[in-house]
Amino acid sequence: MTMTDVTAPKPVPARTPVQVDPWVLADVAYARYYNPHEVLGAHVGDEGVTIRTVRHLADAVSIVTAEGAYPAEHEQEGIWVAVVPGDSVPDYRVKVTYGEETTTVDDPYRYLPTLGDMDTYLISEGRHEGLWDVLGAHVKHYSGPMGDVEGVAFAVWAPNARAVRVVGDFNYWDGTASAMRSLGSSGVWELFIPGVGIGARYKFELCFGDGSWHQKADPLARATEVPPATASVVTDRFHEWGDDDWMAKRATSDPHAGPMSIYEVHIGSWRQGLGYRGLAEELVPYVKEAGFTHVEFLPVAEHPFGGSWGYQVTGYYAPTARFGTPDDFRYLVDQLHQAGIGVILDWVPAHFPKDEWALARFDGTALYEDPDPQRGEHPDWGTYVFNFGRNEVRNFLVANALYWLEDFHIDGLRVDAVASMLYLDYSRKEGQWHPNQFGGRENLEAINFLQEATATAYRKNPGTVMIAEESTAWPGVTAPTEYGGLGFGLKWNMGWMNDTLRYLDEEPINRRYHHGELTFSLVYAFSEQFVLPMSHDEVVHGKGSLLSKMPGDPWQELAGMRALFAYQWSHPGKQLLFMGQEFGQGAEWNAENSLDWWILDDPGHQGLLHLVSDLNRFYTDSPALWADDFSHRGFEWIEAGDGDHNVLSYLRKGTGPDGRADLVVCIVNFAGTPHEDYRVGLPFAGDWDEVINTDAPEYGGSGVDNLGHVEAEELPWNGRPASVRLRVPPLGAVFLRPSQN
Repeated sequence: MTMTDVTAPKPVPARTPVQVDPWVLADVAYARYYNPHEVLGAHVGDEGVTIRTVRHLADAVSIVTAEGAYPAEHEQEGIWVAVVPGDSVPDYRVKVTYGEETTTVDDPYRYLPTLGDMDTYLISEGRHEGLWDVLGAHVKHYSGPMGDVEGVAFAVWAPNARAVRVVGDFNYWDGTASAMRSLGSSGVWELFIPGVGIGARYKFELCFGDGSWHQKADPLARATEVPPATASVVTDRFHEWGDDDWMAKRATSDPHAGPMSIYEVHIGSWRQGLGYRGLAEELVPYVKEAGFTHVEFLPVAEHPFGGSWGYQVTGYYAPTARFGTPDDFRYLVDQLHQAGIGVILDWVPAHFPKDEWALARFDGTALYEDPDPQRGEHPDWGTYVFNFGRNEVRNFLVANALYWLEDFHIDGLRVDAVASMLYLDYSRKEGQWHPNQFGGRENLEAINFLQEATATAYRKNPGTVMIAEESTAWPGVTAPTEYGGLGFGLKWNMGWMNDTLRYLDEEPINRRYHHGELTFSLVYAFSEQFVLPMSHDEVVHGKGSLLSKMPGDPWQELAGMRALFAYQWSHPGKQLLFMGQEFGQGAEWNAENSLDWWILDDPGHQGLLHLVSDLNRFYTDSPALWADDFSHRGFEWIEAGDGDHNVLSYLRKGTGPDGRADLVVCIVNFAGTPHEDYRVGLPFAGDWDEVINTDAPEYGGSGVDNLGHVEAEELPWNGRPASVRLRVPPLGAVFLRPSQN
């Protein structure tokens, strides 16, 4: 008995296919039709199941089922059609011959949509909190009578496109056989393509209203090519997290009420040449040794121009490919968590660049950007401003915040340029803006968006923190949304940073005339929940390094840094240092170069790093310095008015989670000379330990100290019942704590 080839076409009685108008076939043939699945794929008719497929330049096509193969006929402009007997759609493949080569492939048009009705409804409502799981590119697995199938489901929101198709290295960047279907009024287009796998490069090709075609990167791409290449890349999650203990603790902790000492890092220039995994090996132990509780990364989301430091984002859902894969970034976060270090990420929802291959005019219209020219462009940065009033755009951004917090275990987001979002007249002259519906300058849609983003982040991810970089006196940035606030947990205190740096720029002999610049921050210190930043913005664009802002000779510069850090660590609020400041980077930061690590060969710079490490550990172990950061209960002036000596003295107090009361007295001297027998009022007499002295020799200081211990007497001073005489070092600080024995 002779075996027959079941894939060989077998003669069947002529059957009439389901009819389609020629003009529709023409549009389908060249991927111009909004619903190709209506024509292509399998459709049950009166005489069987009609199956159509687009195979341009094919010499022969047949449809293969478990029952056998059925020859297809060329119908029109590369469309082939066959009618398979039966009254239900079979599992099938398409056998195609080009010249002497024959291949059997799967058909994208035999699959149901990978998005459900609830998905499209939530997207239209702007309420899909897992948007990244339905839009973009996702590997899918299907089983059927003819075997298992793996491929990628593509989906994109482009409501004003006439047609959309997928192009990539899997179809030679020719999308005529990969037209997507429109999912109705949602504006979403979808297509599952069998055989596409992880690592495939792709873009969406959109037909604009004028009939022109444009290739765009996927707005929801979770991986990209290494810039300057611009294609999106299919990816998936494989990393196995090892931070279960951290995440469990996070979910039951309040980061606002605990210690937070942040090390701000630009990944590309901390140590050049390190990727995410290299940073996990070198950055993690360094930060651990330095004692910081958190790392804050400048934006990691994909950006085409490295000189923007990540603040002009084109791929909001993709960690930049410059330093590795998304799993590599997950590994870095995981290693930081396992070392007990939190991770904060800079997030840029205010604006995006005009690169034509990305979000700009995505479907030929102002889709992601505000269509109003007086609101849709940022005059300073040459970028587009998001349309915060559009449901789908707001959803894109809110879901993006959740994506980083959930999919990458990020512990907090620092939201960039909040002020530019809040004010309609931000950086605009008269005539370049128009008021809101109530006649005001507030951007009401942006306010609503920020409130939704913060409230949703806190609701969905307890234990995380939302931080605002907001440079004005906008009220209620850290007030709860239910009381009309923006709902952030923390706000950068730009006023403190500017006043402090302006004061320190003065020669010590002149500082007495600027004393109020130091004390003014306590007038408003508890109006918001503040972070005290010494950020990257202060050490670029000709501003010099933080070290270079200190007047005097090299010893005085380092001493000024030590005094500043003691003041910063003991001032109400959390604190942040930009990388390099912890050891006194001498040169202005340049994103194209590594930090000046060689400078640590100098004992003075090594001493500064030693002090920062000790300050961090003392801070973390001292509830007085963080338990009541946002309340006047945690701070009392001892003497705020001694400008003649350039000295501040104050008391910090608080109660730790274990119920232990803590008290620290801080004396900071910004004069260039020491003060001998300087009397400071104290709350009670007795033994006090000198727990920090920034002038200690191990920090590079001159050794003006109090031998680690002082005894306060019952002599009233500064309105206190007791006092003590101290040696206060030049450009230095002394911290006292009641002796425990």
